[in-house]
Amino acid sequence: MGSQVVQTLRQGVWASLTGGWYHDPDQNKFNNCCHLYLWIFLLMLPLSLHLALPPTTMALSIYCTSITVFFILIKMANYRLHLMFDEGEVVVRSLSDLSKAQEKKSNASDSCLPSILLSSTMFQPNLMEETYCSDEIEVVLVDTCTPGPTSAHLDDSDTVKIIITMSCDPQTAAQLEERVKQSLLENVQVRKEKNVQRLLLVSVVKSISKSDLEAKEGQIPNESNFLEFVSLLGSLSLRGGGGSTQEEEKKGKKDPDYDSLPSQTSQSESSMLQVICRPEATNKEEAYTFHTVHSKHQPGGNVYACSLSEEDSLDESSETSTQEKPTKKIYYKLQLFPGKWINILYDRLTLLALLDRNQDVLENVVAIIMAFLVSFLGFVLLNHGCFKDFWVFQFCLVIASCQYSLLKSVQPDAASPTHGHNQLVAYSRAAYFCIFCALIWLLEQLLRRKDLPVSTLYGVTIICYDILRFARDLLVGFTYCFPVTFLVGLFPQINTFTIYLLEQIDIHFFGGTAATSLISAVYGILRSLIALSLLYGFCFGALKEPWDEQHTPALFSGFCGLLVMFSYHLSRQSSDPSVLLEEEEEEQEDAEKEILLSDVVVCSVAYILTFAITASTVFLSLKPFVTIVLYALAGTVGFVTHYLIPQLRKHHPWLWVSHPVLKTKEYYQFEPREDAVLMWFERLYVGLLCFEKYVVYPAIVLSALTNDGFALSHRKKLGIHCDVLLTTIAGLKLLRSSFCDPSFQFLTLLFTLIFFYFDCPHASESFLLDFFVMSIVFHKMRELLLKLHFILVYIAPWQIAWGSAFHAFAQPFAVPHSAMLLLQTLVTTVFYMPLAPFLGSAIFISSYPRPIKFWERNYNTKRIDNSNSRLVVFLPFPLPGCDDNNLNSIFYEYLTRSLQHSLCGDLMLGRWGNYSAGDCFILASDYLNALVHLIEIGNGLVTFQLRGLEFRGTYCQQREVEAITEGVEEDDGCCCCEPGHLPHMLSCNAAFNLRWLAWEVMATKYLLEGYSISENNAATMLQVYDLRKLLVTYYLKSIIYFLVHSPKLSTWLKDAAIQEALQAYTKWHHIERDPQVFSAKIDEDYVHCLQGVTRASFCNVYLEWIQYCAGKMETKTQQPADSDEDSPLVTLSYALSVLGRRSLGTASHNMSNSLESFLYGFNTLFKGDFRIATKDEWVFADLDLLQKVVAPAVRMSLKLHQDHFTCLEETEEASILYEAITNYSSSLVICHESDPAWRKAVLSSRDTLLTLRHMIDDGTDEYKIIMLYKRHLSFKVIKINKECVRGLWAGQQQELVFLRNRNPERGSIQNSKQALRNMVNSSCDQPLGYPMYVSPLTTSYAGTHRTLRSIGGGALSLDAIRSWLCSKWLRVRKDNLTSCNNSGTNMEDVDCAAAGSSSLSHNRPSSVTSNSLMFLLSLGRREYRSRSVQPQSQRPPVSSQSGPILDSGSNHGLVQRLSNSQLSFNTSIASIFSQVRTRVVAARVSSSSSTLSLLFGKRSFSSGLVISGLSAAEGGNTTDTQSSSSVNIAIGPSHRSGSRWTSEPYESIDATDSNAATTVRDGAQSSDQGLSQGLDRTQEESPSTAPEPTDQKTA
Repeated sequence: MGSQVVQTLRQGVWASLTGGWYHDPDQNKFNNCCHLYLWIFLLMLPLSLHLALPPTTMALSIYCTSITVFFILIKMANYRLHLMFDEGEVVVRSLSDLSKAQEKKSNASDSCLPSILLSSTMFQPNLMEETYCSDEIEVVLVDTCTPGPTSAHLDDSDTVKIIITMSCDPQTAAQLEERVKQSLLENVQVRKEKNVQRLLLVSVVKSISKSDLEAKEGQIPNESNFLEFVSLLGSLSLRGGGGSTQEEEKKGKKDPDYDSLPSQTSQSESSMLQVICRPEATNKEEAYTFHTVHSKHQPGGNVYACSLSEEDSLDESSETSTQEKPTKKIYYKLQLFPGKWINILYDRLTLLALLDRNQDVLENVVAIIMAFLVSFLGFVLLNHGCFKDFWVFQFCLVIASCQYSLLKSVQPDAASPTHGHNQLVAYSRAAYFCIFCALIWLLEQLLRRKDLPVSTLYGVTIICYDILRFARDLLVGFTYCFPVTFLVGLFPQINTFTIYLLEQIDIHFFGGTAATSLISAVYGILRSLIALSLLYGFCFGALKEPWDEQHTPALFSGFCGLLVMFSYHLSRQSSDPSVLLEEEEEEQEDAEKEILLSDVVVCSVAYILTFAITASTVFLSLKPFVTIVLYALAGTVGFVTHYLIPQLRKHHPWLWVSHPVLKTKEYYQFEPREDAVLMWFERLYVGLLCFEKYVVYPAIVLSALTNDGFALSHRKKLGIHCDVLLTTIAGLKLLRSSFCDPSFQFLTLLFTLIFFYFDCPHASESFLLDFFVMSIVFHKMRELLLKLHFILVYIAPWQIAWGSAFHAFAQPFAVPHSAMLLLQTLVTTVFYMPLAPFLGSAIFISSYPRPIKFWERNYNTKRIDNSNSRLVVFLPFPLPGCDDNNLNSIFYEYLTRSLQHSLCGDLMLGRWGNYSAGDCFILASDYLNALVHLIEIGNGLVTFQLRGLEFRGTYCQQREVEAITEGVEEDDGCCCCEPGHLPHMLSCNAAFNLRWLAWEVMATKYLLEGYSISENNAATMLQVYDLRKLLVTYYLKSIIYFLVHSPKLSTWLKDAAIQEALQAYTKWHHIERDPQVFSAKIDEDYVHCLQGVTRASFCNVYLEWIQYCAGKMETKTQQPADSDEDSPLVTLSYALSVLGRRSLGTASHNMSNSLESFLYGFNTLFKGDFRIATKDEWVFADLDLLQKVVAPAVRMSLKLHQDHFTCLEETEEASILYEAITNYSSSLVICHESDPAWRKAVLSSRDTLLTLRHMIDDGTDEYKIIMLYKRHLSFKVIKINKECVRGLWAGQQQELVFLRNRNPERGSIQNSKQALRNMVNSSCDQPLGYPMYVSPLTTSYAGTHRTLRSIGGGALSLDAIRSWLCSKWLRVRKDNLTSCNNSGTNMEDVDCAAAGSSSLSHNRPSSVTSNSLMFLLSLGRREYRSRSVQPQSQRPPVSSQSGPILDSGSNHGLVQRLSNSQLSFNTSIASIFSQVRTRVVAARVSSSSSTLSLLFGKRSFSSGLVISGLSAAEGGNTTDTQSSSSVNIAIGPSHRSGSRWTSEPYESIDATDSNAATTVRDGAQSSDQGLSQGLDRTQEESPSTAPEPTDQKTA
């Protein structure tokens, strides 16, 4: 822990203050010296030039040129070296070549000077054999202290210096150093007993720090081989004890105190043992050899070497590793000029530790430009005299830190969002410096002007000079504090700051929505600026000249119309332009197209209405009355819509009532099975919301625009340009925000009226500007209240949750800093910055500002399955990353799809309560717990992100889940007693506790489509041998079923290669005697006496099943199938049964009798991994035998075996078993979860799925049979304080990334029920959190919500308008024709044509409608007798399906039954007449009045057809009073399953016959049937027939 703190202080705190420079003891002296002198050069160069030279352009040029050239040289050299490592030529040289040259040098030099002699040419035979491995260590010992001939061993008087170089962290180094100390003391103690004295000097030097390795390569050094150094040192020490004892006596005996060893020196201290560890060597050329070389200068030049190596388990292919090889060094050839090369002895990691790498040329150019800008702007401000005295040095230090970060940045930075090396951080400091210096320079230039204006705004005199000077001083102060600011992490990386700044400007000044990326932010601000520039011109032209109250300029009316039109269109579009370019699902594309087509109509209508209203001068002539009515209406509607109804729908209204007042139908249901029912208060909520958005607030803004425009046309307050700009911005912002999210608009309006009309009436400017300013202030006040609520809840002493000892220590220290905490809260509210608890404690610190999206990178979960993984999935061990969390993430992905279809509509129906951008909700059910983050709130669209938590979470997560699921209705406490509570009310304690929570339950029965999961332990179901035998039996029967049903069966039976390979199986005496595969315990056809399976035994068990399946196929295909005992079908079935069982035995490692092996083998086959034996290679003739027959049989047998426990008798009958397999093959999805078909089936909303999962978790090894059933899942909707979520996320990021706290049980993730700390922190992006699933940013549209479309009827488009107009025109024309009794027009044909044209116009409006109208006109030219027509209400069914038509007359006619196929009105009307044929046998007609009407109900997908009053007289009956039989035709509701809902208007159809009418009745159909149509074919009769009136009856 201590070493980690020191490392954080060194690499985090000190490096942040200096811009990246710090002394790293893990690096060599060269790197540290280069860093130090580089930083001093960057600091002293501007300071010396400023002090030595006058502030002229010459000094500026010298400084900028020097810095630019210096950076160019460094960046070019760094880039060329990295390019050399990537593409350069590698030269490997043996150290024996180098040793010869060094020997010549050492012989010519002084013999007492230390030198390095490395050789391996001569070895003693008694030494260890040298080995090579991928992680080798080089040990070099050189002793040149004795010039004369000496022995070949170390003298006792020698002092050996040992340098051990190793890659590890400081903590590990300290531990290893301590071990070396202990080992050396033990060795010295041994030598002391042998009168041996030896002085040892130990120095541990780390070559490369652990953090650098993690940042560059992501690998941790391996220090396990360091323990061999100790044994090596011991062996060298003991070996040195065998020398002469004469010198020992001269030296005397001395106690080996290790602490005094560093100060012990002698003339032999030049001897050196160097141990170099090079971790993670990737090949043999990069590996060092563990050598011990002892060199004594003898005449013969004897060299002794011994080797010791560590076995490398990963390199098993090197069989020549025991051979003696010379030590090698690696050089890289660097080309200086064409044909000129130099050799560089360097490595990439050392270069990365020296300087940061720029990946391409563009990054190098940007770094050079940034360095030039820093030097230019900084020295310009120095020349202008903005800094005096000591602050000159401080400013030069800031310049040096910004330039140094471009060479060697702070990693990790306090504002870095990710682990490891972050390239963007290197540019952030320089970018902020350039921005601040440019603003200071600009303000400095403005302050030199003498004509700065003085204005008055809201009663405050604004002196521009004072404001500009204050802003300049503030920026200068911020520039001074750059080191501290970057240390505490108040400045984000530059791209995050750009997104944040543009998003805040777009939201607060233009009424925009949240940005989802940098492109989104730029796109959003650009479209707002374009709209502003267009509106500015119209407004400027309208306000340039004064106008009176009786006449509003047309230009101003045009400006108002364009303002409403642009505001509405911008509010309907997403801020992400990629949704218009990327390919998405068909339904989402249709929704986007529907929005664009609808906007064309709505914007045109809005422009016309707005132009007409503003041109009528109604707002000016009725000035006081209209505004008062509009304000009262907005307040009343807003109060009811956004306060009263949401409070009454909450789980605990006003945190006092124990249950919701307005309950949904699902509230009392245990397991709802249908979609949520639309309630009356939801209809009311939607109606009031639309009235408020589209009528009230546009009228208020237009009224304010008209009144303020009239006033500004006569008196300019801030100048014409400023007044026009403020008016345009205010109108655009207020209208867009009202269209997007009107939840808090009524409160903003109320505060505006109270403050500027009652509190400070003298400070009011204009209502439009007051409303605009108050909208920003009120937004910040809401954020302030949320932050204060979070702080008070989190630090409340009676519910504090200490997660660690530091929390208990920090709690009392947080109390004296309450004033600082309040100041931080105010500052963070203004700049929209999270307020994070430090390490999860009660001490809060400010974090850097973030956009609403919060997370900088677009992280989302990638599912691992067979489609995106390598062949390793087929190996015995599990696929890496394919754990339970990865498999279960599909349920959260499906939940995301469900929310994509319904979230926006549910929010507009008020089912989640009030909401705004950035809000966070938790959806909690039995096993699904997901955090939903609302990012962008538009008019009819919502962009969100879902973060799914683990199914089986930690202990802390379970405690918080219990807190949000348990009820408080039974609590009777009040302080310390339990007096109870009033009926339907909460107790005092419960109400008090609910107020001290950072979350609130909004709904308890929120329905979404999902899957219920049922698990069964496979070991329990297969524990008994009889159950395993049953599974194998079902396995073989399924093989036979799929074989018989295969379309390739005839091909296989005629294949000569297959028939030749199966000759052995045709013999009745052939026996399969494999004892590892076949057993009497699991095989039904096993023969004990033969110890195996034969064809006869197989036929005895399965022949009846083969013949039954073949008979069924013969019935379907009408082709004879040979299935006798000697048929090829039986032979192939027998062969496949043997193959299937042998594959199972092979997968079970030939241990099928063991339950674990049997389950392992069956799971292997279930995944599709078949190990085919040599005997069964005939199956490779056609792999469909495996893929289409055996593989599905394995999966089907599991389902049949599961059904055996529920219906034992049914599965024993062949017919029932056959029907079950047939049904399951079509309705049930059975596959492994790693199969892409599983994910496709889940996302396609298949009703039932089955799989087998191998679960390995916490030492458990289980096989689970998992069954999924699609149904409606009930969720609890919990709304969390969004400032609580942002603060906890920010604190978690800082703790793990900057402070490097990797403790899995850290205090910041311990449970805290009042803030749901564990659930919120675990939902962070990995690796900060551990969510099971993180969805991409998903957009939900209101048009995809079926219930919402049923209320409004869908989007308004040209097609819908044309259809509506056509239907109304046909209705009017029919009514007009009806009024003409002598016209002779056949009304029935008119109605039929009307209905046809109505339905056709919805789908094909251009062509089909015109065809229908032409057909109608052709019908209109026919002459018929006049008939009475009763028009009925219309109803829009989607599809039609014919139902049975019953003949109710005795001999009036025969009506054929309509086809059951789906009918559509897109066909011609003539095809409808051909559906019904009647044979008329009639005499005189006694009645001529009849009616056929279509009656439609209220719902858009149910319809009823009632045909009443059809009377036909019998032949010869002339009595007027004679009544004829009547019949009703009732058509049931029509329903189309799917996500798109359409409504097609239909006209009533009246059908009569001149001579006789055939009365029919059509029974009511179910909701899945369509509309049946029956029309009688008409026949004309002579005009002499006199009609007689009859009574009409209606049932």
